[in-house]
Amino acid sequence: MRQGEATTLGSRIHRGSRPWRAKLARVPRQGPAGLRLSCQEHPRPPSQPGTSAPDFRQVLQRPADRSCTPKYLEGIRAIIIRNGEIIPMSREFTPETERQRLQFLGFLRPELLGNEFTHLEFPRRIQHKEVGKKMLYRDQNMNGWAYKRIEEDDLKFPLVYGEGKKARMMATIGVTRGLGDHDLKVYSSNIHIKPFLSCTPEVRVYDLTQYEHCPDDVLVLGTDGLWDVTNDREVANVVFDVLMGYEPNDPCRYTMVAQELVVRSRGVLKERGWRLANDKLGSGDDISVFVIPLGGPGNYT
Repeated sequence: MRQGEATTLGSRIHRGSRPWRAKLARVPRQGPAGLRLSCQEHPRPPSQPGTSAPDFRQVLQRPADRSCTPKYLEGIRAIIIRNGEIIPMSREFTPETERQRLQFLGFLRPELLGNEFTHLEFPRRIQHKEVGKKMLYRDQNMNGWAYKRIEEDDLKFPLVYGEGKKARMMATIGVTRGLGDHDLKVYSSNIHIKPFLSCTPEVRVYDLTQYEHCPDDVLVLGTDGLWDVTNDREVANVVFDVLMGYEPNDPCRYTMVAQELVVRSRGVLKERGWRLANDKLGSGDDISVFVIPLGGPGNYT
């Protein structure tokens, strides 16, 4: 490794014929600077219209304020592991976590819902025979639940429906922030979903100058393929176990951490599909992992 360079190490895996590949990218660095992570959208070629997911690129920069700034949109999450402590640098944006924002937009602009959806949420789907009866509900202004008398309009499908990973907006999509998807519509309708998708990222700043980082302090950046089947503590345990097997000044140790996280999230192919070590289903999503040392080459001994 040449002097004066920071290192970004990652591993990626895709389902299908393409095997995983490890990547080593180098970014110019001057002194003990911080890192900035940003998310950029690659415009879709005009010859390929449609509703496929946009292409995201993680760009590593050196800001003047020497801070680490993950800008989070949907599908990517980051944590910092510092001296064994886990510091979440992002959170998930789902129809469940952004329910009130979505409902408020549906309340202000009911034309966006067509004649198919209601901005109100109910504990379950309402049947026609329940019109006139009281049932729990909540709207954009409520954290808890209250009772209302069911009307005909309440028979429409809720804008937000389901819980956890099964939560969906307009019965179609499980994310609420992202880039692209301008042509995405509700199935068999002319109702556009894009107005409800925010392109505004969540930005959190981590000042690298406040701490003396060691070679084992890292930022782990991963897509849903990692986080769907692996929690923060499990990721931290893998980081610790793999790094312990390498010398602190060996830059390949971070590549091996990324590869191990990818392989564990994918699982092993068995008769009943890809399975994890606990026999649960492996990740069915794209798995991309970056392990970024916060100490930098200058901190290696």
